[in-house]
Amino acid sequence: MADNKDEYIKKLERVSNLTQEEAKRELLAELEKELVSEKAKKLRTLSEQIKLEAQEKAKEILADAMRHGATGYVAEYTVSSVKLPNEEVKGRIIGREGRNIRSFEQASGVEIELDETNEIRLSSFDPIRREVAKRALEQLVKDGRIQPTRIEEVIKQVQTQMEDILLEEGKTICHTCGVYDFPLELVRLIGRYKFRTSYGQNLALHTIEETKIGIQIAQEIGANVEIVRKGCLLHDVGKVVADEEGTHVQLGVSVCKKFGMPQEVVNTVAEHHEDKPFSSVESIIVYTADAISGSRPGARYEPIEAYTSRMEGIEKIASEFKGVDRVFAFQAGREVQIIVNPKNVSDDELTTMAYDIARKLEKEVEYAGQIKVNVLRQTQASETTKAK
Repeated sequence: MADNKDEYIKKLERVSNLTQEEAKRELLAELEKELVSEKAKKLRTLSEQIKLEAQEKAKEILADAMRHGATGYVAEYTVSSVKLPNEEVKGRIIGREGRNIRSFEQASGVEIELDETNEIRLSSFDPIRREVAKRALEQLVKDGRIQPTRIEEVIKQVQTQMEDILLEEGKTICHTCGVYDFPLELVRLIGRYKFRTSYGQNLALHTIEETKIGIQIAQEIGANVEIVRKGCLLHDVGKVVADEEGTHVQLGVSVCKKFGMPQEVVNTVAEHHEDKPFSSVESIIVYTADAISGSRPGARYEPIEAYTSRMEGIEKIASEFKGVDRVFAFQAGREVQIIVNPKNVSDDELTTMAYDIARKLEKEVEYAGQIKVNVLRQTQASETTKAK
């Protein structure tokens, strides 16, 4: 049998002009080509399948992250409300012939709106001014002594407490985002988020929402959650930096470095508008979470920015006149109340000043209808008796 097999192999070698080893190599080579082709087809199929699965998984991650972005933090845009215990308190706030309510509006620069309910609405485009008025009114209602001198005193007290108010708001924002180890000065800066809008979107709401979205994405894909958390919380901190020049990205990077943030966190702030190439997956997550929060339907409303800019412009023009102490724009810019220093402006000069301000507003401000200009000059004296 063995001899027949060897003879048969020799005949095949003569016919094919190939030795047994050569035939093996050729056969294996052909088989390898077939396997490579088959492997390539399978890899292409698997690759397409993986891409589809990855896209679906990415959608699930983003959708779930957006759902977790919902926040209960309350931000007021142009109106704040204060509930009153009863009608009697409302009467005291109004005062005889409306003197108390006029004193409150004059001292705070905020309009008071009354209706039939036991609630007072405070209206102003300036959120810090409105917050001061709200806290002052709550304090006056609790105290019970509501009269012009006391109103001015309480409003001044609350104005001096603004640094503490900012710290309180900053703690609320940081703790909502799960950050507890920031320096107090940085927390106070973050507190300004509540009183800042960007394209009509409240900065505190946007930051909390973005941070929750970013954290969820980071957890899903295994990125560094703490870098994403702090990067999201600080990405727009440059928007609340005053009296310094630069874009909000540049100012934000400067703030992060000042307070010793890790370089990875600094990078997320520097790269969240793609001013620099992404250096990490965490930077990409911060960028993505920011885009989701900013671009979702209803998130941003640009007209409020134009409204605020116009109101600030009206106040700025009026404040440039000599002797002006304070300026408040009311009624969506249809009325301006200007309080002058009685030492620098006489009664005779009031009419001329009102005329000049009105003419300047006509030239430099875009508005609909008319703007009523009120210039007020008041003197006041007070004295305290000796203690008995």
